[in-house]
Amino acid sequence: MKILQPSDQPQPKGHYSPGIEHNGLIYVSGQLPMDLKTREPFTGDIEGQTELALRNVEAVLKEAGSDLSQVLQMTIYVSDMELWGAVNKAYARVLGDHRPARAIVPVKDLHFGTQIEIQAIAAKKED
Repeated sequence: MKILQPSDQPQPKGHYSPGIEHNGLIYVSGQLPMDLKTREPFTGDIEGQTELALRNVEAVLKEAGSDLSQVLQMTIYVSDMELWGAVNKAYARVLGDHRPARAIVPVKDLHFGTQIEIQAIAAKKED
């Protein structure tokens, strides 16, 4: 088992790892729309929040030598189901033709006042 901590990002403040690689799979902890270098949350429009959260997932995958094209499943937590159309639009723009399995989970609140958090499971990219 290998802990994935992108070298250009600070250690998480909570008791967790950004990702874990094990037996050819990569498990990415929930990623918020944050600038991971400054730890500042982005609370602007939901499309921007979605794209930033996906880029944060991608950063953890890159640490394992993988990328978004290898994602098998994503769980997306949103603070309001009314946001789903805009979330789906940004998600499709970032992922392109790749369509991993996905779940959407409405939640009351997310950390730092953000409106989305994205968790993923991906395959290790084959050489």
